Amino acid sequence: MPPSKPKPTNPLPSRERVLAAAERLLGSGSAEFSMRELAAEAGVSFATPFNQFGSKTAIMQALSEKRIALMHERLTVAAAASGNAATRTLMAAEIAAQVMLETPSVNRAVMAVLGAPTQAAGDVLIRSRALWTAALGDGDGLQASRVDLAFLVLPDKLAFAFRGVLSFWTAGEIADDALVPQARAAAAALLMGFAAKDTRTQLEAVMRAPANQIITSM
Repeated sequence: MPPSKPKPTNPLPSRERVLAAAERLLGSGSAEFSMRELAAEAGVSFATPFNQFGSKTAIMQALSEKRIALMHERLTVAAAASGNAATRTLMAAEIAAQVMLETPSVNRAVMAVLGAPTQAAGDVLIRSRALWTAALGDGDGLQASRVDLAFLVLPDKLAFAFRGVLSFWTAGEIADDALVPQARAAAAALLMGFAAKDTRTQLEAVMRAPANQIITSM
């Protein structure tokens, strides 16, 4: 009798298996999945999702943090050939929106959960702030007299603005094809008060773009 073949194993760590399973369930329209269903989809014990994350909300926060990490990674590559702080920030807005559009059903479900009250705050804001701080870089191309103020307020305000655009997209009030121009326009509006004079005309063009779905490159 030939020896039985060993059962295939999943090389991913339990944490990643749970996150991948959550994405599959969300992508199939099962946003209301239970932790038992999640464990079964991931091929782990019922206790594993709780041991790894503690709650379904924490799983959604982890998925959001993965998206922001991907945005940051892509920005790092793209920014190597970029121009000034305004250009990089608009680039970050476009990259961030494109990441959300890659799996829209999953990301809308994640955003819906993140918008609900929770007792356990995650690190989404901290990570988002870091993304926009990286986009600003050393502030090249901003008004010299306002660079310090820009570093003080823009990372938070850009994070808030992008989250606001995403909330309307999640609710269906912003169409998929309008997400990128709306995200860029929100960033441009915040940059306008800090950008050097020779950049403002370009920022104004970006702000006008959502009205006619034209994306103006800088």
